[in-house]
Amino acid sequence: MKPLTLLATLLILVASAGVSARGASESALEGHAGLVPQGSIDEAVFRRWRALGIQPAKPCSDEVFLRRAYLDVIGTLPTPKEVRDFLGDKALSKRRALIERLFAREEFADYWAMKWGDLLRVKAEFPINLWPNAAQAYHRWIRTSIKDNLPYDRFARELLTASGSNFRVGPVNFWRAVQSREPQALARAVALTFMGERADKWPKARLDAFALLFSQVGYKKTLEWKEEIVFFDTVKAAKDAAAGALKAAAFPDGTPAQLSPDRDPREAFADWLLAPKNPWFARNIVNRVWSWLLGRGIIHEPDDIRPDNPPTNPELLAILEKELVEARYDLKHIMRLILNSATYQLSSIPGSRHPEAEANFAHYPIRRLDAEVLIDALNQITGTTEEYSSPIPEPFTFIPEDRRSIALPDGSITSAFLEMFGRPPRDTGLETERSNDPSPAQRLHLLNSSHVHYKIERSPVLQPLFAASGAGLRGSATELYLRILSRFPTEAELAIVEAYGRSEETKGPKAMADLAWALINSTEFLCRH
Repeated sequence: MKPLTLLATLLILVASAGVSARGASESALEGHAGLVPQGSIDEAVFRRWRALGIQPAKPCSDEVFLRRAYLDVIGTLPTPKEVRDFLGDKALSKRRALIERLFAREEFADYWAMKWGDLLRVKAEFPINLWPNAAQAYHRWIRTSIKDNLPYDRFARELLTASGSNFRVGPVNFWRAVQSREPQALARAVALTFMGERADKWPKARLDAFALLFSQVGYKKTLEWKEEIVFFDTVKAAKDAAAGALKAAAFPDGTPAQLSPDRDPREAFADWLLAPKNPWFARNIVNRVWSWLLGRGIIHEPDDIRPDNPPTNPELLAILEKELVEARYDLKHIMRLILNSATYQLSSIPGSRHPEAEANFAHYPIRRLDAEVLIDALNQITGTTEEYSSPIPEPFTFIPEDRRSIALPDGSITSAFLEMFGRPPRDTGLETERSNDPSPAQRLHLLNSSHVHYKIERSPVLQPLFAASGAGLRGSATELYLRILSRFPTEAELAIVEAYGRSEETKGPKAMADLAWALINSTEFLCRH
């Protein structure tokens, strides 16, 4: 067999995630345990499957769960040691224990601050114009809130009612991270963020009545360059009240707001929104968290909640809402329930071709890694770093070379790789701003660019593995699989690697370098599965 054919065969095996090598019943994706519900979430999902006649996927293997949990919870690949330790652990509770360890990692706060940064539009420059000091204060508050597990109702209230300096009070930047400061624009941002609704689709009268709640948000500059104070404008409130301009103010459900000129209307809205029986608040966030972990919302899209876009499983959504309220809005509690569920731990190999299988979470959806996660993974594998740039001059946006992309505090700090691979511009807060759809340009970059080539060829971590030959090929190949795919290679895969390494054309370092290149270009590496 020619070397090129050998390498092509290897890529096919890798892309199928070991299914061809092990057989469908013993694939690298599927485990051997039976499918058993782990709680009320699974019971609701399983009932829906039975009602629709959907055959679900099998449970995923330990290798898949490990990699999936690392990527979904902390946006980071496990190290070879972490893979070995987890796979060697015989405890029945090791998956639950892993989830708790991941919650405690610093990367958990980094990754989820990145996710929230997309929604909350954390970006210094056009069209948001926060300015770096403010963007960093905003990001710092978000990350600290996540690290401290601030209850979500308090998180929302602090954002909604914040006043003060954009440089010193992080959450006030919610009111500045908008493309327009007109009350209608503020209302649209609030509805999208906290209700999952696109208020631009509302009747004009409904939006205008809601927007009056934000018509007293004031802004004033200070003597410090780019500093701005966000405040409740009591002077305007008194004038509007005297003119009767606030009488039409109403909450999104149509209830009159009955505003007082001596109380910030944002506080009145927060009271309405955070009431335990409010139908929007808990529903929106549990649906978002489900979507972030499982690739699609129970209501899909997760930021397009409306009466004519019903949930695929109303019972499941109601269970999650109830759990959040009873847990005093602890989002980690919701994540813990989802991550420990049999539904989340399904294989990505569909068990059914039923047209509603995907919408009812009958298998884990294969999704390309986020741009930030992908470049961080490449840097972790190769022991290299990335260069970032910003239209804003240093020192305001200086980023150390070892800073991971998931930890970047400002959406205006970027790189050519992040732009190419679909990092969101953070202009609107819509989920659709992020694109994880593969493109020809992305494929060519991974296959042929000097950027990726140099990372592999000059890697201080991989160079010792590239030097392997003869009997050492198996050990080096195993390390590459553990480092890149977070699993051990199959015997069939090792046989292909050894044959490739013995070929006259690929003897020496080239064989292992080609293997690293092949694995990095595989679907198994590039995607969550």
